Amino acid sequence: MRIRPVLGVLTLSGALLVAPSPAFAGGSALGPTATGYGGAVSTVDPTATAVGIDVLRRGGNAVDAAVAAAATLGVTEPFSAGIGGGGFFVYYDARKRSVQTIDGRESGPATMKETHFIDPTDNLPYEFAEARVSGLSVGTPGTLATWESATKKWGTKSLASLLQPAAKVADRGFKVDATFRQQVADNAAAFGQFDSTKALYLPNGAPPAVGSTLRNPDLADTYRLIARQGTDVLYKGSVARDIVRTVQKPPVSATPVGTWAYPIRPGTLTLNDLARYDLRHPAPTKSKFRDLTVYGMNTPSSGGVAVSEALNILETAGLSKTDVTKALHYYLEASALSFADRNRYVGAYTPQRVVDKLISDRWAAQRACQIDPAKALTKPVPPGDINAKGCTPAKVGGPTEQGQSTTNLTVADRWGNIVEYTFTIEQTGGNAMVVPGRGFLLNNELTDFNFTNTQAPAADPNLPGPNKRPRSSMSPTIVLKDGQPFLALGSPGGATIITTVLQILLNRVVLGQTLPQAMAAPRASQRNTAGIQAEPAFRTTYGPSLTALGHTFAADVPELGAATAIEFTRNGGFIASAEPARRGSGAAAVVHPTR
Repeated sequence: MRIRPVLGVLTLSGALLVAPSPAFAGGSALGPTATGYGGAVSTVDPTATAVGIDVLRRGGNAVDAAVAAAATLGVTEPFSAGIGGGGFFVYYDARKRSVQTIDGRESGPATMKETHFIDPTDNLPYEFAEARVSGLSVGTPGTLATWESATKKWGTKSLASLLQPAAKVADRGFKVDATFRQQVADNAAAFGQFDSTKALYLPNGAPPAVGSTLRNPDLADTYRLIARQGTDVLYKGSVARDIVRTVQKPPVSATPVGTWAYPIRPGTLTLNDLARYDLRHPAPTKSKFRDLTVYGMNTPSSGGVAVSEALNILETAGLSKTDVTKALHYYLEASALSFADRNRYVGAYTPQRVVDKLISDRWAAQRACQIDPAKALTKPVPPGDINAKGCTPAKVGGPTEQGQSTTNLTVADRWGNIVEYTFTIEQTGGNAMVVPGRGFLLNNELTDFNFTNTQAPAADPNLPGPNKRPRSSMSPTIVLKDGQPFLALGSPGGATIITTVLQILLNRVVLGQTLPQAMAAPRASQRNTAGIQAEPAFRTTYGPSLTALGHTFAADVPELGAATAIEFTRNGGFIASAEPARRGSGAAAVVHPTR
């Protein structure tokens, strides 16, 4: 969504900057591309980008700016992210020259079983909408714990101070645009079932008008409460109690707006589940592609594994920018193969030895031998046999889908530190329940589990379980060249995140496009399904040559992903890039446009 503040963007001190379009303090334009020095920020929203740049200007580092921008996105992108959700934080430490991660993925309740989404009355899985709009779908949020950990480990400013700009934006409000209104309209039936949600997002029983001001004083108060009392208030204190009450006794309205076809079921999340939530700090995935070192997120994300495996498969093909059709053919085939393996083997508890094998060059060679340069594989393809050698695929396993909406940000500072951060509440609008009096939506992240075994007769690695984290497709990625930062990127988009990140890397590294060109280029996503999802411009431009190779297209989709990225140039420069059109366009900025 594209949102404009009513009175301008607020700095850490509370002073006003000018509105962030087309420019803000210091003369750095806010648009889809910015080049310069001193630090850079790219997000999907101009207000969040301006807040992040202000933090950098005032001496904060990349972590400080990322957290402040993320908190602001919780206000201006409330249907995609916020403190009711979770995500994955990837950090490059310039001094140590190392990449570290935070797994802030939501976890299920201790009582969760494999049958969590099976209706006991008929032993059939719930419809997705029924599971989503319920207490059953809510996992313990990890976002706030992620912000606290990141600022303590790597930041220079307190979390309390970094929440203040977002609190002020929530207080003063922002102007609703067409995208925001449409997202409310798309969720109107679900939002209208809950008093707390309809009061915020359905004033007078309808979506807010374009150009109207939407304020969220409850969220502002929640941010300030956290600033005063610390994050324990959300995991052990009054906010925790309100979350649990909302999950166990959904605030169903006696006078709903619209109708809802399903019973609204309570969940089993408890105060003990919130109090026992733990962040994880797994080693990142690491692989080589040409002369680049690619770092990604380890499990329970499948992004690092799938992107690395696909890149390794692409490297076997000897691709060049002179043959775009061949490059796109291999991109689609590598995507399908890596998704087959991801679905079969990757989940919260995948052993590291399996992860290491899936991102190895030897495994890529075993999978790449399936690809015919002159003819597309029949989809879905089976996964590879992890215990076999040679080119023989397994005989079990099939495709699966997950995820809907997310947000992403990319930040770099003048010292060379980098944050690539993807976070979410899952579906656009989460589980549709605003925590009463707190101003934020809860996640429906547990619907990222498979409701039944998709890999039978083999085991499914992504079935529900006690305290388990669902598999994710989030793919925050940092790329080094000769040991120095080259590119950082990520995207929202559910399962299409993997293919969006992969295609941008293909465009930039193999096809030789500039970063802005690579971001703007039309996209296609092959996730081991019979038909390729593609944007209309991709099908128009490349469809004939790919169809001639046997590729099949499904119905077009308006857009895929909404990426952010930063490329690192010589002499400490940055190219910050956001979407020029998707999701209404993003916002990139640098601290100093010139030296």
